[in-house]
Amino acid sequence: MFTGIIEQLGEVKHIEKDQENVHFTLSADFTNELKIDQSVAHNGVCLTVVSIENDTYVVTAIKETLDKTNLGNLNPGNKVNLERCMKLGDRLDGHIVQGHVDKVAECTAIENQDGSWKFTFRYEGNEKTVEKGSVTVNGISLTVVDSTDNGFSVCIIPYTYEHTNFHELKVGDKVNLEFDIIGKYVARLMK
Repeated sequence: MFTGIIEQLGEVKHIEKDQENVHFTLSADFTNELKIDQSVAHNGVCLTVVSIENDTYVVTAIKETLDKTNLGNLNPGNKVNLERCMKLGDRLDGHIVQGHVDKVAECTAIENQDGSWKFTFRYEGNEKTVEKGSVTVNGISLTVVDSTDNGFSVCIIPYTYEHTNFHELKVGDKVNLEFDIIGKYVARLMK
């Protein structure tokens, strides 16, 4: 389980295709604290550390993950939002995040609001957001500002903008979405 509070940006160093799988080699300041078999969220996607060497580590994404997330669009040099799994007893500063991406959305607008930024996203499907509810974008726990059918907006403060990959996001870019788990259960029960 994760909180959606990004610990740091990692950098993609190498990408290796192996049949239908892709092995991503990344560098991060906390690499020396990682263990093989540990879960780390990468742009909100829970992946298992499979090897560690010096200041880099490797995770593997299978075809299912590549098909349903934006990880297949990564290139060496790209920045990735990283969060290690939560320890039992830690504060839940964001919201309950599983690291299971529901779908990919497209950034359709970025508005500078004199000290913050408003990002608007559009997606296909029946999932819903609610104003003032939670959504995870590229692993970041955020509050929905505007909610429409198949879309929503979030406002980003300068700290989040600078310390996540939001500062690299452009209109047309794809992001990973994880909808609020409680909302997903309520929607399922209402069917």
